[in-house]
Amino acid sequence: QVQLVESGGGSVQAGGSLRLSCAASRSIFSMNIMGWHRQAPGKQRELVATLTSSGTTSYGDSVKGRFTVSRDNAKNMLYLQMNSLKPEDTAVYYCRTIYDQRLYWGQGTQVTVSS
Repeated sequence: QVQLVESGGGSVQAGGSLRLSCAASRSIFSMNIMGWHRQAPGKQRELVATLTSSGTTSYGDSVKGRFTVSRDNAKNMLYLQMNSLKPEDTAVYYCRTIYDQRLYWGQGTQVTVSS
């Protein structure tokens, strides 16, 4: 099993930045694809960014050029640097990974962007 714990959420004004962190309870070295999703009130959960173990990234259209996903295998951490935040980025952000053919999610961290 894997436990994922997100942190770094909070409230920020439009144009500001936040860095989210996701701590895994075991080595992420073998986790091929890790990612971030978000869910705003009344909306479906959507993909924000993914990062493979080989360094390939993928971003949702709404965050391209503003968000950057990264990982630190030595620390078992996944990060999401969010710049130029907009009110529409307000959501609960979830970290997720696939390990041993099972999908795991963190509990989420709230990001609120005010105009």
